[in-house]
Amino acid sequence: MKIMTRIAWGVLAAVSLQVAAESLEDRIKPAGSVCMSGESCAAAPVQVAANSGPRSGKDVYDSKCATCHATGAAGAPKLGDAAAWAPRVGKGIDVLYTSAISGFNGMPAKGLCFDCSDDEIKGSVDYMVDNSK
Repeated sequence: MKIMTRIAWGVLAAVSLQVAAESLEDRIKPAGSVCMSGESCAAAPVQVAANSGPRSGKDVYDSKCATCHATGAAGAPKLGDAAAWAPRVGKGIDVLYTSAISGFNGMPAKGLCFDCSDDEIKGSVDYMVDNSK
C-alpha cells in the first residue's frame, strides 16, 4: 500500500509540475508578432472605402454642426433662430463662410469637422442660413 501511495504522489507531483510549466509558458509567451510587408505572414492591405462624393449641407449639419447649433453651445446661433442669425447674415455670406472655415470666437475651424471640405462647410452654412430666416 505504501508503494502505491508513493507512486500516486509521484504521478500527482509530475502532473502538477507539467501544468505549472505550461501555465508559466503561456504567461510569458509574446502577445503577438511582427510581420513585415512582403512576408508570407502579411495580410493583404486594408482598402479604405472611397468617399462617394461631397455631403450635402444638411448631412454635414446633422452629423457635425448640430452638436452646437442645435443647442446654442458656446454661443452658437441655433438653427431656426432668425434673430440670432440676422446680424451674422448682415455681414455677408462670404464672411460667414470665412468664419466657419477658419473659426471665429468660440467656434473652432470647420467646427472640428476635419474631414469636411471647404465646399461642404459652405453647404452647411447655406443650410443653416436658409433654415433660419
